[in-house]
Amino acid sequence: MTTLFAFVGAIVLLVMFHEYGHYWVARRCGVKVLVFSLGFGKVIYRKRFANSATEWVISAIPLGGYVKMLDEREGEVLPSELSMAFNRKPVLQRMAIVVAGPLANFILAVVLYWILFMHGVPGLKPVLGEVPTGTPAAMAQMHKGETILSINGEPIPSWQELRWVLTTLALGRGTVKIDATGIDGTALHHSLDLSRLEAHDLDGEFLDKLGLHLDQPVLLPVIGKLSDAGVAKQAGLQEGDVILRAGGVAVQNWDALVEVVRSHPARTVQFDIRRGELTLTLSVTPQAVAESGKMVGKIGAVPRVDQAAVQAMLIEVSYGPFDAFGQSLRKTWETSAVSLKMFGKMVSGEISMKNLSGPLTIADYAGQSAHLGVMAYLGFLALISISLGVLNLLPVPLLDGGHLLYYVAELLKGSPVSERVWENGQKIGIALLGTLMVFAFYNDINRLISG
Repeated sequence: MTTLFAFVGAIVLLVMFHEYGHYWVARRCGVKVLVFSLGFGKVIYRKRFANSATEWVISAIPLGGYVKMLDEREGEVLPSELSMAFNRKPVLQRMAIVVAGPLANFILAVVLYWILFMHGVPGLKPVLGEVPTGTPAAMAQMHKGETILSINGEPIPSWQELRWVLTTLALGRGTVKIDATGIDGTALHHSLDLSRLEAHDLDGEFLDKLGLHLDQPVLLPVIGKLSDAGVAKQAGLQEGDVILRAGGVAVQNWDALVEVVRSHPARTVQFDIRRGELTLTLSVTPQAVAESGKMVGKIGAVPRVDQAAVQAMLIEVSYGPFDAFGQSLRKTWETSAVSLKMFGKMVSGEISMKNLSGPLTIADYAGQSAHLGVMAYLGFLALISISLGVLNLLPVPLLDGGHLLYYVAELLKGSPVSERVWENGQKIGIALLGTLMVFAFYNDINRLISG
């Protein structure tokens, strides 16, 4: 229910801002707005305020909305109201009305990020863990324990920011300049080559390919929690059990245990454990789960975590009101630019369409962020608001960007495009958006099946 309410709440809020952007500018341009609707389908509530020509509507399907304006192309208009018809307005005013919806989404994202940056964004300290030999990071002479200070001159306050900045730069696959400090405080400078990244690397955790890993405390092979439906609990494992050996292999840390489990899907593994003063042997058959195109084993157990060590890794990044506003503008701009670049590379085939997500994945993320707290949910809303704004500006008929394209053509040629062009554009738009939704739903379902 949390996921459902978080998803519906997000859609309603984002659609409301988007459509209100259209409504507000339309009214400033003197256009009569007939209906402002949240949702589609059957009307379940309607209200018309005194001295208002607009009917405010809530419809049954809360996955969108619309603003219906007075327009001669959609019905007969009284001669006395022709001056308030959308199609009678100058082309620049019509363009402003169309752009206002996506712009409202970007403004909402700026406000949400502003709140986040003033409140404080929790993160992980940008300290490097082990750097595998032969990786670009190793070739750049980067070592465990270094704290990253900046990338191409941009400050890096947290590991999340490091990942974000490298994501934006990885699309160009050039060389980046990294400033860091060593364990002893020595100033260090590196040149990290991103050219070895391939298109499919961006589908997953590309930092692994670069050899960049977060410095984390060593997790001992001690059972912390067990899933009630997991095979570990069914096999008799208990919280606090220390795993000594798995499949005859001595286990020094949790990662070693995970490696054994993952490599034995649906195959029985003997666990030698210490429980208090007792040493026991249990047979565990890891559940086979599809992951990234292959089967891996999972047992439904997580390690016991040293909370003091975890707290030492955390950092909270916050800014004053003015700096926070600047950061929110930067974040919104960079996220928009990366979204456009990613979409362009998906269309050109440079990046897999697996990166495309649909409503099921968005609902899942809405629920996860809501469980993490208000600030996480606000960050999710900002990201989706930007995505909605960028999507609507794409030059695809049916979307705001498609209408904008028609009006730009009208501005250049001095007359509106023909009805035939509008009709053909609508058909093309339906086909393109339908194809996009098929890919998105396929990816959603595939993620659910594969875990």
